[in-house]
Amino acid sequence: MKTFLQSCSIILFCYLFFSCSYTAKKSLKLYQEVAQSQYDVIIVPGVPFENDAWSKTMKGRILWAKFLYDKGITNNIMYSGSAVYSPFIEAEVMALYGEALGVDTTNIYKEIYAEHSTENLYYGYQYAKKLGFEKIALASDPFQSKLLKSFAKRIDPSIGIIPMVYDSIATISQNMEDPSILFEPLRKEDFISIKDREGFWKRLKGTAGKSLKEGLYD
Repeated sequence: MKTFLQSCSIILFCYLFFSCSYTAKKSLKLYQEVAQSQYDVIIVPGVPFENDAWSKTMKGRILWAKFLYDKGITNNIMYSGSAVYSPFIEAEVMALYGEALGVDTTNIYKEIYAEHSTENLYYGYQYAKKLGFEKIALASDPFQSKLLKSFAKRIDPSIGIIPMVYDSIATISQNMEDPSILFEPLRKEDFISIKDREGFWKRLKGTAGKSLKEGLYD
């Protein structure tokens, strides 16, 4: 019975992943549609920094943002994410990696309040507008990009969606050494994981964008 339930869980996960993720072909098509565009800023959702190193997901999102920056598709990068599951503010860690990869610090912005994907986009958008940016896009992996597409359109139909093209990331990282960053000074001593602060249903509500705080960037 346990094996059967595990198998069902795997099948359900695979179904949700592939049905809620852009295909490689669709991601490339969406990228090609904006290849000649220029955004004022792209919002890059955070990922927990754990085990003293960036994860594959964090690395992918940071490299994708750097790729778009180097191509001139965006003038600025906004990393978004608070200290959610680990004692490091995700935006600050990702900003250090971005700087180490060659993004000018004057083109890096940090949104440090978001604890869920919907908040990454919503707070990032609010902060970008406060800074005076007009052309704004979300840049993330294909799964998160598709997951947030409808939510983005509710915020502002003009928000661009630029899902990661994995072939481009593979080309960049092929002969690249992972940069070293001084992350220890960023550690929050009074950190409490969201899993200890909030119950499952409250976290699910936040993931669905039902716990947005108004006025953070007024």
